[in-house]
Amino acid sequence: MSEATGTTTTVDLDDPRTLIEFSVLLANGRLAGRKFASRADAEAWARPDEGDEVVEYNLVCECAV
Repeated sequence: MSEATGTTTTVDLDDPRTLIEFSVLLANGRLAGRKFASRADAEAWARPDEGDEVVEYNLVCECAV
């Protein structure tokens, strides 16, 4: 459960739309060289004051989230 939003994310392994990954889009336009287990982990690592932005993406179906 996400403490910030009070929601639970359910992953259905049969539905590729639920396979969401989290990363940080750096101020220079590149993705950080790592992925994070949760949005909260990515937010803790990101530096929004320097222009970093947490992003969610799905590499399986390339769905916009």
